Amino acid sequence: MLTREDIFKHVKEKFRTSPDYPFQKFPTYAALRHKANGKWYGLVMNVHPEKLGLDGNDEIDILNLKCQPEVSGSLRNGKSILPGYHMDKENWISIVLERVDSEEDVYHLIEQSFSLTK
Repeated sequence: MLTREDIFKHVKEKFRTSPDYPFQKFPTYAALRHKANGKWYGLVMNVHPEKLGLDGNDEIDILNLKCQPEVSGSLRNGKSILPGYHMDKENWISIVLERVDSEEDVYHLIEQSFSLTK
């Protein structure tokens, strides 16, 4: 299982970025931004599963990442990778962190999102 702390550690080491918390109403939502231009390349949120069309009662952590439209459809599996929650569904995906099979795949997707949002 991948955690938000794992994500934060990876982006700190790889991109020298730290999360910021821009939403007063949602104090645990963490934006991952480019230092140079302030654009988001990721957003970590805790949401109720039913908001994503999933079963469960306890909040889950998700990671929103930008993704090329021609790739995003093939990544979505309805279980761990979904259309971007509260984002452009064609260009963003949401990853359910507790359902991740491969940490390396997620880290690769983070790097792609970082490049796409430069």
